Amino acid sequence: MQTSTMEAARAQAYATPLERIDVSDVARFQDDTIWPWFQRLREEDPVHWCAGGPFGPYWSVTKFDDIMAVDTNHEVYSSEAGGISIVNRPDGERLSNFISMDPPRHDAQRKVVTPIVAPGNLAHLEPLIRSRVRTILDGLPRGETFNWVERVSIELTTQMLATLFDFPFEERRKLTYWSDVATTLPKPGTPIDSWAKRDEILRECAQYFTRLWNERVNAEPRNDLISMLAHAPATRDMSPREFLGNLVLLIVGGNDTTRNSISGGLLFMNRNPGEYRKLRENPALIPSAVSEIIRYQTPL
Repeated sequence: MQTSTMEAARAQAYATPLERIDVSDVARFQDDTIWPWFQRLREEDPVHWCAGGPFGPYWSVTKFDDIMAVDTNHEVYSSEAGGISIVNRPDGERLSNFISMDPPRHDAQRKVVTPIVAPGNLAHLEPLIRSRVRTILDGLPRGETFNWVERVSIELTTQMLATLFDFPFEERRKLTYWSDVATTLPKPGTPIDSWAKRDEILRECAQYFTRLWNERVNAEPRNDLISMLAHAPATRDMSPREFLGNLVLLIVGGNDTTRNSISGGLLFMNRNPGEYRKLRENPALIPSAVSEIIRYQTPL
């Protein structure tokens, strides 16, 4: 981020009347100029009402203690009643999942899938993660420009997500596609031009996973996400829409966050060579996949 760009963003943030500040503006996240806007709200209006914007009216809470008060008071600030997205859809069109549930249902369903990312299971997967990272990095072109996100971040994330679901490996890019569809706001003139088109594609996702569910519910429990959901008392009787909602949650949670972390982490190290050197000198401080990526990089 150039200093002049951030200075211009700060000037605009502090010159805009408070009642007109809208931190849902996607462009400010894309160009990384959102931070002065959040800073001003924390200083002057930490519980901020935005009356208009592309997503309609909403409250913006920007201080830690206030955020924690909202996040932990389920009786007043209900995820089930109010939803968890700034994009509102009619109640009958929402996909229910455990993140959008209040306790105790939230706790019971979340507990079903938590073992997949427990320290013991991640330690078991570490040799596989390192092996896959090395294979991906060794296959990258040398001396020419390539798309890091496509060749590394997406590929590694999708391989591991397929393993966690025990999803057919040769069709793993379906997981990437469904994640992208689930996180895309429909827009005329684009491949996802309506909510109906988005729902149609996600129904295909549900049909595919229903076949996997039927295979695993009639087999002995295994250590993959679909088997866990199919055999646990808290999730084995889910409705089709709740099943789809939890699938979308797990696919997006496993795909979107991790590939962005890999890409953003590499960008951060490139922009901050001093921090990059610290990680090269102390590889034990970082996860296995990232340590292999750092090992691959030449000194900045």
